[in-house]
Amino acid sequence: MSETPPGPKGEPLFGASRKYARDPFEFISALEETYGDVARFDMGPMDTYMVTDPGEVERILVSEADHFRKPDFQGDALGDLLGDGLLLSEGDTWQQQRDLAQPAFQMGRLMGMADRVTGHAESMVGSWQPGQTVNVETEMARVTLNVILDLMMGVELSADRVDTVQAQLEPLGRRFEPDPLRFAVPDWVPMPGDEEFEDAVDTLEGVLDEIVAARRGTEGEASSDGVQRAAAADTDAPMDFLSVLLRAQNRGEQSAQQLRDEMMTMLLAGHDTTALTLTYTWFLLSEHPEAERRVQEEVDEVVGDDSPGMDHVREFEYLEWVINEAMRLYPPVFTIFRSPTEAVDIGGYRVPEGTTLMLPQWGVHRSERYWDDPETFDPERFSSERRADRPRFAFFPFGGGPRHCIGKHLSLLEAKLIVATVVSEYSLAFEGETPLELMPSLTMHPRQEMAMGLEPR
Repeated sequence: MSETPPGPKGEPLFGASRKYARDPFEFISALEETYGDVARFDMGPMDTYMVTDPGEVERILVSEADHFRKPDFQGDALGDLLGDGLLLSEGDTWQQQRDLAQPAFQMGRLMGMADRVTGHAESMVGSWQPGQTVNVETEMARVTLNVILDLMMGVELSADRVDTVQAQLEPLGRRFEPDPLRFAVPDWVPMPGDEEFEDAVDTLEGVLDEIVAARRGTEGEASSDGVQRAAAADTDAPMDFLSVLLRAQNRGEQSAQQLRDEMMTMLLAGHDTTALTLTYTWFLLSEHPEAERRVQEEVDEVVGDDSPGMDHVREFEYLEWVINEAMRLYPPVFTIFRSPTEAVDIGGYRVPEGTTLMLPQWGVHRSERYWDDPETFDPERFSSERRADRPRFAFFPFGGGPRHCIGKHLSLLEAKLIVATVVSEYSLAFEGETPLELMPSLTMHPRQEMAMGLEPR
């Protein structure tokens, strides 16, 4: 067995981090094409192994998940932002929080929430005007944020407070863009952008304080801060995530810090990936009119004159393929990381304990080894016939195993209902430049403004 996999030669101190920072997507693709299943490189001082074999990805995330954890490097600024919430916590803390969260994300509960998702989508569409140009990335972020506030926190924020939340996303995102210097120096060294990042975190914590206060009933049905209680479900004990956490806190099972960390994680991670999936879906439909026509025809046939609901979602086939193809070509989470808790063999190589493992959706989703014409938009590749012989983890936009994204079902439900609601009224025409230039951060955003014209149907 070879001890070290092949990989690019790095520079002193920086390793390959400057190449990675210039274009992470090109870097990942080049390594996958050149070195195959496993490649090794230095990300500054971090010895990093990139794994693109779907079988090994499944083993790391699923069958042997207990032997891998999230790397410590993700606990620096990301830890300051999200704390010990579901995304970053480990061990007993993660299991306790996951068990608490699970009822809020069960499909049975979400099925009863479909009409509320559609209601938010219809409010958005109702604010649009024929011939108007909208920034579809901003619009999708706003509607998915409103959904997560409603379904998982039980509140409705005023438009001004939603604007406040959205205004913090840019300085937060900039902090996590690849920077060779950050890879090479300790996290405590002051860097440009740190102050803006800290101010954004403080602002979001203030918004979360308002939300928690409103849910505790200390500010009445409507507050001067712009927070209102959302319509309660028809149950004695609301099962939104915040209600569950507040009841746990009343039992002494949840600290104020834990509550803050989970709500921050939910506020940010709970809407960003869905908004990006929708943004890339609209872009791809605009670039492929025949696919857009098929989506429109399917929605017209299934929904008719009704508002899209849960019964309709079950019948959307081509729309589901389109959304999956958007996540394949433009995975919002373009790579995830793990670290072995003991020395392991991966792809014929011995990987030391504590090594950083990169599992890049971007590289696997666009690999010629698993996809025909991988750069081509082809929703029908997700038909049952064509996916039968493909490795399971050739497509893993939500991760996998016990740490898979808890919001997967909600995200897909939202995406289908929002697309169906919009295409019933409008065709969206992209007005920007192509190809898209992509911006890496915690998630993958388009760098240019996603301006789209609204053409009434």
